[in-house]
Amino acid sequence: MICFTNSMYDDLSVRGSTFGQAIIMKSWFIALLSSLTAFSWMVSLQAGEVDRPNILFILADDVGREVLGCYGGQSYATPNLDRLAASGARFNHCYSMPVCHPTRITLLSGQYPRHLNHPKWGTYPQAAEGKTFANIANRAGYATAVAGKWQLCMMAEKLMHPQMLGFDQWCLFGWHEGPRYHHPMVYENGHLRTDTEGEYGPNLYVKFLANFIDRSVHEGKPFLAFYSMALCHDVTNDLAKPVPYGPRGRYDNFSEMVEEMDQQIGKLMNHLKQSQLDQNTLIIFTSDNGTAAKSKLKAINNKNEFRYEQVRSEFEGQYVRGGKGTLTDWGTRVPMIAVWKDKIHPGQEWNDLVDFSDFLPTITDLTGGESPKGFVADGHSFAPLLRIGERTTRKWAYSEMRGRFFLKTEKSKLYNTGEFFHTDDDPYEPSPLDPTKL
Repeated sequence: MICFTNSMYDDLSVRGSTFGQAIIMKSWFIALLSSLTAFSWMVSLQAGEVDRPNILFILADDVGREVLGCYGGQSYATPNLDRLAASGARFNHCYSMPVCHPTRITLLSGQYPRHLNHPKWGTYPQAAEGKTFANIANRAGYATAVAGKWQLCMMAEKLMHPQMLGFDQWCLFGWHEGPRYHHPMVYENGHLRTDTEGEYGPNLYVKFLANFIDRSVHEGKPFLAFYSMALCHDVTNDLAKPVPYGPRGRYDNFSEMVEEMDQQIGKLMNHLKQSQLDQNTLIIFTSDNGTAAKSKLKAINNKNEFRYEQVRSEFEGQYVRGGKGTLTDWGTRVPMIAVWKDKIHPGQEWNDLVDFSDFLPTITDLTGGESPKGFVADGHSFAPLLRIGERTTRKWAYSEMRGRFFLKTEKSKLYNTGEFFHTDDDPYEPSPLDPTKL
């Protein structure tokens, strides 16, 4: 059996154009398909041995890096996120899956979907339920909560599912059960709320997390708060009838959702500051995939047929179409910001590679938790980068969709099909290079 190792990848990548010359595509990619090896890591830090920050993890929905002003976006105002980036570090190479569900599987489990037998859409593998980053943090003494989007079950059928995955408390909209924005259908700690008439979902999710943070501090426990945002994803389109409009008499367009996303994040930042919790809280902001190519504006009828608006965003002087659902960099290269006062110096820009399998081992490291016995994650911890600026050792990032996957360096991308691209020169990937001619 041939294993794909970092040293092999070094041979392929670090010498510039020899990356392409050294590729013997058919042989090792066939081997890689059957035996893609995980990064082996074991963390056994005891509580108190290292600084254990509170953690606020914010996951936006359908927000590519071209959206944020701090990344060069020019179409939308994102003042709170821009200030957040200025107060910490901006990652230039964070990679998600092309769509939301497999990204969340990878995030929570630390494993690529291929290693979990590609879980069915809207499910979470039962065998992995006790091994999430929330379970690890919880066992390390952290209070844990999630608010916003779940997408890992139908909540009406599994009211306590978030608890199985390690969350003490939760406030989640009924994904594909009801509205997420206006008059939202919200499940909170095992019960369906009946008081959401006239409410705006994101306000409820942020208020819930703020209250959770306050309770955790009152109880003397560090917290891990996961804000799995509804914004900036469209309303659902598979209910018996379209969900309610907001005060505009239509659904918010993408630009309006971006503005609201930024304001909700600003509320959480203000709450941390007013509570004097910003000193020892690690804040991570990222997104589950790239921007959607279109957004719903109005329902045409009661049969879930809608009028859409195309989403094109100005980025560094050019207009970019949303790349969600594609394996291009516009679909998988997502924004990521990390802020930790007195640890991460303000205004930094990092080119270290990160993919979503890295978050579980990083959170394990940061919380002083222990990985489950015999568990091997696909990712590895970048906590040393956050703590002391020590560069990561990851040599490639990974993403997959429908049997196709890539390995990615900072500037080059190789697919299991043998297609090879220099992504800086060819971001839309219409013309693969011939590695034999490099």
